[in-house]
Amino acid sequence: MSFWRKKRVFAILLLTFITILFYSNPYIAKWLYPIQYKQEITRNAKNYDIDPLLIAAMIRVESNFQPEMKSHKGAYGLMQLMPDTAEWIIDTARFSPEWSSQLNKPEVNIQVGSWYVSWLHKQFKGNAYAAIAGYNAGQGKVSKWLQSGEWDGTLEGASSIPYGETRHYVQRVLYYYEKYRKIYVDDMSLENNVSMKKEALELSL
Repeated sequence: MSFWRKKRVFAILLLTFITILFYSNPYIAKWLYPIQYKQEITRNAKNYDIDPLLIAAMIRVESNFQPEMKSHKGAYGLMQLMPDTAEWIIDTARFSPEWSSQLNKPEVNIQVGSWYVSWLHKQFKGNAYAAIAGYNAGQGKVSKWLQSGEWDGTLEGASSIPYGETRHYVQRVLYYYEKYRKIYVDDMSLENNVSMKKEALELSL
């Protein structure tokens, strides 16, 4: 092996080592993949029996933790709730009617959104992938896909989800979920919450 080839191989190995060291550092990992509003996320996840890291991943994809965000479609806040959907949730869950005008508040938006994720999870009989898809496309559309066989409701079959936006949404949420699970599982785990731990295993990639 020539001198310059040896030098190139050494440089590649050194760069690989530095990259692994960089990403394995917990402080750097949390800097690269931060989670804001941990207290609100954890509290509501516990109240509605869902995985806090899933909620965090959905917020990351929906708004990147920007509470004042409003989409061109009219969705509000951290969890990008559509006004009609939010109104239905507030009425069904018997939240304060005043919350309809307070969806830009993190504590309100996270609670309303978390309740909805929990509701979807129950509607799809514990299928977390279908619940994630339903949050994006709507419960009715996802139910039709499942009933017609267009999508089998599995991660392996996600490529057959009819809506490209929803297919991409599911993939992105699961990507961040997996990142958060590796970085924050000890920080944000819900002790003694059996169903949360079971769901975390089911969502693992």
